[in-house]
Amino acid sequence: MDLDDLGAIADRERASRKAFRVRCCGAAGCLSSGSKTVQDGLEAAVAAAGLEDRVQVCEVGCMRLCCEGPLVQVDPHGTLYQRVAPAETASIVAALDGVTTAGAHQGDPSQSFFARQQAIVLENSGLVEPERIESYIEADGYRGLYHVLREMNPAEVVEEVTRSGLRGRGGAGYPTGVKWGMIAKQPGDRKFVICNADEGDPGAFMDRSVLESDPHRVLEGMAIAAFAVGAGQGYIYVRGEYPLAVRRLETAIKQAKRLGLIGSQIFDSPFDFKIDIRIGAGAFVCGEETALIHSIEGLRGVPRPRPPYPTEQGLWDCPTLINNVETLANIPPIIRHGADWFAGIGTEKSKGTKVFALAGKIRNTGLVEVPMGTTLRQIVEEIGGGPPQGTIKAVQTGGPSGGCIPADALDILVDYESLARVGSIMGSGGMIVMDQDTNMVDVARFFMEF
Repeated sequence: MDLDDLGAIADRERASRKAFRVRCCGAAGCLSSGSKTVQDGLEAAVAAAGLEDRVQVCEVGCMRLCCEGPLVQVDPHGTLYQRVAPAETASIVAALDGVTTAGAHQGDPSQSFFARQQAIVLENSGLVEPERIESYIEADGYRGLYHVLREMNPAEVVEEVTRSGLRGRGGAGYPTGVKWGMIAKQPGDRKFVICNADEGDPGAFMDRSVLESDPHRVLEGMAIAAFAVGAGQGYIYVRGEYPLAVRRLETAIKQAKRLGLIGSQIFDSPFDFKIDIRIGAGAFVCGEETALIHSIEGLRGVPRPRPPYPTEQGLWDCPTLINNVETLANIPPIIRHGADWFAGIGTEKSKGTKVFALAGKIRNTGLVEVPMGTTLRQIVEEIGGGPPQGTIKAVQTGGPSGGCIPADALDILVDYESLARVGSIMGSGGMIVMDQDTNMVDVARFFMEF
């Protein structure tokens, strides 16, 4: 496998594209609303109309406007159908030639929902087919890995990530490149990379959606990280409550192995890297990195005192890099576009974008990705559409370790430092909106009990 092989796969994928592409959301949220039945209905309607040579119905990942699911989008016109019922599938197919405008339902919230967003982590979400590696390769997948293996050395990769200003998206915000550099300098040939996908904060579903929608992106990010720090084995520690994410990761790993993108001598280089999945049993504490390490080792998932830190003494007492899903998902585009591109987004100390799971008393719930430094008001009022009725009382960020930001502080910038100044944290990205009827004592009781 080399760059020409990737290009040939991408060319074949583009050549197979039909005049109309009908994308059906196949992420957990829309599936729970009946999107599989909708997809079956669309395929049957295409066959009944004799349009198989012109219309391609495909299952994609999360299309982000979760409150309006099941979602269906028609290309090339970009028409987004919301809350699609199986009975509507025949009319959608019948209208293909006449579709010209976005938004199939009245009161379409999609325009305001997407207007202020900037997709980096979610750039492929809802576009690529998560169970087909060819779809990811067409979207420039694995080109970043080829670049680092064939054109860079590990120190240069660490330097690129450091210059980008990327900070860990798991909550603490530690500089990613600094962490990578610490592990790269550790002696010994046995090192590990762990993707922490044990997403346990109430209201958080960002990592689950990325794994369900774009699993190869995470595998590529892990492989780049492993090359940079000198690791030969990776583990994805994912919640057992995420069966769809687990299934798609398993499929992605098999596909990547088949093409030689994981395993031995990747891209005809001396680099070997293998990835295995470990499934958690639902213990919230295993999101803490030392408890997670114990769980992978087959021990009880309890934290241990630090130091020593996992960067020095982690999995099986070897240097171990632990990054969460969103952190690793940022790596391929940083390598493809360069550190300066990424560092040009966001604020002075908080670079890039952040993905939030917007939920609660808000009109538009779903996945939101915005540049760091966007105000909280812009997220909950302009993107989220505000509460269905009444007014906002507070916005909770950062999960159980975070805080509730009152309405009079909605104009703060959403970055690590600003949230800390008002008594909250970025956390992994859960964002729950509360209206005037929310009892804050009940909220406090819930998080204490949790």
